[in-house]
Amino acid sequence: MKVVTMSEIKEDALVQGLIEGGNRHLGAIGYTEHGLRHVGLVANIAKNTLEKLERPARECELAAIAGYLHDIGNAVNRTGHAQSGAVLAAFILERHGLPPEEIAMIMGAIGNHDEGDGNPVNTVSAALILADKSDVHRSRVRNSDPATFDIHDRVNYAVEHSFLRVHPQQRHITLELKINTEICPVMDYFEIFLARMLLCRKAAEFLQTKFELLINEVKLL
Repeated sequence: MKVVTMSEIKEDALVQGLIEGGNRHLGAIGYTEHGLRHVGLVANIAKNTLEKLERPARECELAAIAGYLHDIGNAVNRTGHAQSGAVLAAFILERHGLPPEEIAMIMGAIGNHDEGDGNPVNTVSAALILADKSDVHRSRVRNSDPATFDIHDRVNYAVEHSFLRVHPQQRHITLELKINTEICPVMDYFEIFLARMLLCRKAAEFLQTKFELLINEVKLL
């Protein structure tokens, strides 16, 4: 049976079109960047997380594929984008010849990555959640006028550095953030991202690890 890799999925014209189209749609309604930069980073972090935890190589590759495809549902609508994205991914992955069990694993990961209604349902899902929620950074802000920033713009713009660090021996996964508190207080981060952090904690527990949040070198979770 053919083994489909992340590089093949990246070269798919439909995948590229859905990612770029979804990113344009979100830009039109004032959302932060959800394009090729975001999905590429999420794919790399998800794969790296499972590699650090010494999961099987194929599982790590599936995490990369799920990360790259996780936001294609934005081409349909932001509401329910996780579920519509999972269905779109199934069509794409079947066309590429992935076996049903791999398609189901990726569908479950994509369909459960949103903090509104998602839960870690498999290891790929857990890695995707952690990778997606760790991408908070000023490079995601599209609005060029700080005077008109909403709270999402302000919090993202205040984050000067973010890194998801995996400690395999200690079984810890730490999201390290550096926030410029002259732009926004740390409490603003929790105001909009608390649900994401709680989902990250669930995801880390699914991987039999502990989630930690470090902001400006202070442990907050």
